[in-house]
Amino acid sequence: MPARDKQRAPHRILGIDPGGHVAGWGLICQTGNKLSLEECGTLRPGSRIEFPERLRRLHQAMGEVIERLQPQAVAIESVFFARHPKAALQLGHVRGVLILAAAERELPIFEYPPATVKKAVTGHGAAKKEQVRDMVNVLLGTRVEGAADKSDALAIAICHAHSGSLLARLKKLDPGPKRRRTTKSVARRSPVRKAK
Repeated sequence: MPARDKQRAPHRILGIDPGGHVAGWGLICQTGNKLSLEECGTLRPGSRIEFPERLRRLHQAMGEVIERLQPQAVAIESVFFARHPKAALQLGHVRGVLILAAAERELPIFEYPPATVKKAVTGHGAAKKEQVRDMVNVLLGTRVEGAADKSDALAIAICHAHSGSLLARLKKLDPGPKRRRTTKSVARRSPVRKAK
C-alpha cells in the first residue's frame, strides 16, 4: 500500500480511563487529520463486591469490549499522584487488569499522564473535567453526555492520535541520519576509470 494511502487508512484507537468503581472507554477513528467518534461507554463492576472480584469483572468486560470493537491501538491513563496510598494501589491493580486485557490480544498499548492528556486536548495541563469534555465534543464533532469517565477516555484516545500525528510529521522533517559516503564508496561509484 502506498504511503499516502496508509496515512488515509482509518486507524481505530481505544482510550481507557481506569477506575475501580467506574472505568470509562471510548473508541475513535482517525483518518488522516480527521477524528470521529465510533462508540463510548463505561464498565461498572459493582461497588459492593470484593475487590478481587471487581478486578476479574473489569478484566472480562474490557476483553469483551476489545473483541467487539477491534481497535488497532490502546491508550490508557498512567498512574498519577493520589492523596491516599490505598486508593493509588488499587488504581494500579485496576490499570493492570485493563492493560492485561489488551496485551492478551497483542495490541500496542500507550500510556499518558493526566496533564499530558489535558494539554493535548485543551492546551492546558490543569484543565477542569468540564473543559476536557467540551473540547472532546468540539474535536469529535459530537456531544458526549453522562459520566465524565467516557469523555476522559475519549480525551486519552485523542491525545494518542495527536501524538502519533506529531511523530509522523517530525519523521518527515527529519528522516534520520544520512549515510556518510566514504572515499572508497565515492571511488567505487565514480564513472572515471584510472588510466593504465
